Amino acid sequence: MTAVIGFVSLILVIVAIITSATLGRTLEDQLDDELTSYAHQITRWVEIEPPSQATAGNVLAGKTVPVPGLLFAVWSPVTGASGVTVNSSGNEINGTLKELTTAQLGEINAGLGGGPFSTVSLTDLGSYRVAVTTANTGVVVVTGLPRDDIQNQLTQLLTVIALATIGGLILLALTTAITIRVSLRPLRAVASTATRVANQQLDRGEVIITERVPASEADPRTETGLVGAALNKLLDHVNTSLAARQKNEEQMRRFVADASHELRTPLASIRGYSELSLRALRQAPAGADGPDAIESTTSSLERIQAQSLRMTRLVEDLLLLARLDEGRELVYGTVDLTQLALEGLSDARPTAVDHHWVIDVPDEPVTIVGDAGRMHQVVANLLANARTHTPAGTTITLRVGREGGDAVLSVHDDGPGIDPALREELFARFARGDTSRARQTGGTGLGLAIVKAIVDGHGGSITAASTPGDTTFTVRLPITPAAAPESD
Repeated sequence: MTAVIGFVSLILVIVAIITSATLGRTLEDQLDDELTSYAHQITRWVEIEPPSQATAGNVLAGKTVPVPGLLFAVWSPVTGASGVTVNSSGNEINGTLKELTTAQLGEINAGLGGGPFSTVSLTDLGSYRVAVTTANTGVVVVTGLPRDDIQNQLTQLLTVIALATIGGLILLALTTAITIRVSLRPLRAVASTATRVANQQLDRGEVIITERVPASEADPRTETGLVGAALNKLLDHVNTSLAARQKNEEQMRRFVADASHELRTPLASIRGYSELSLRALRQAPAGADGPDAIESTTSSLERIQAQSLRMTRLVEDLLLLARLDEGRELVYGTVDLTQLALEGLSDARPTAVDHHWVIDVPDEPVTIVGDAGRMHQVVANLLANARTHTPAGTTITLRVGREGGDAVLSVHDDGPGIDPALREELFARFARGDTSRARQTGGTGLGLAIVKAIVDGHGGSITAASTPGDTTFTVRLPITPAAAPESD
């Protein structure tokens, strides 16, 4: 605001200077025209007088002076220099003449320039505009008019301009302050909202940012409102990001808990069987290995080996998921999905002879660019999932086909279906329908998570649709992926 008022003040000062200079020049020109007329008339009066009588008083004696305040001076070769001013009261001539002093005549002589008009300043009389003429008798005539009217008008003009400028600047300051205050109201709302958000605890726990700039202060059609709208958009993004962070933290905690649970069981088994073996060996007679001790130790070592293998598979699955998340572990080549389906069904059939297995593949092979080993794992995991979660007598159908530019692989069963409460977490890690985690009702809960990670790595998608008696997992893979990442 200070800059605006200063700039406007400078403009007004420049305008005032130009206006006063122009008006002063105009008034001076008018005064010069008037002075020229009077100078010619008085010069004629001087020419009537003989040179021996050519004094200021004699010339004006008995004459009607045309204007009050007139200055008249002559320089005669015979009579010398003399001069008078016409006394006046207001605009009325009182008929008396006042002789100019020698000093004043000297000031007139010193102030005369080379031109026809000059401005002289006389002691006790003020400023005069004078014109110099020469009579045909050789007498130099100086005629002058006071500049008081010009100075008074310029003073009044400058006073008016100064008062108008001060009043205008005060009004401008008030108007500008009100305008800026109203215009910056949205920014104050933005600052207030940002302050409230800054005072929230955003570094821990569940965070929801409900603070927003009011809609009335976030109109994107104005510059200041655009700031409010941008802040609201930023807060929406931050709120979404914080919700995603919270969800990731919860998933990570659940992942750690599930992984710890899965690893705790085999570790406890290994510890228990190892302690059992050591106890059997200690209780055996010295120097002899009884058959009971050998049998107990052998059984314990077999259980330890089984639990070690189980723990190894779990760690390998976790390692595989980590590498897939980093875009690694895939070796690309030509994959025949038809052949993979046939092999996968052949491997799965002996594991559940009480199920009905059906395969539906086209006559022509369906090939894609992908990792054959990982795609075989996709087929095996989907078939194992269908086998594990369906009762005896369930029909499991494996289909392979082509739809447009995609290869489609689906696994269908007519079992009881998927619990609706599990559908949102179906492909999450350690997601299991049986919360007791019994070995008979499922594995580690990583099978479908691995399937999704592999499919995503191939640029495809997997969906699950389930109702009682109709459950289908559908995998869509591009026949020619947009880009295949380099394998390690």
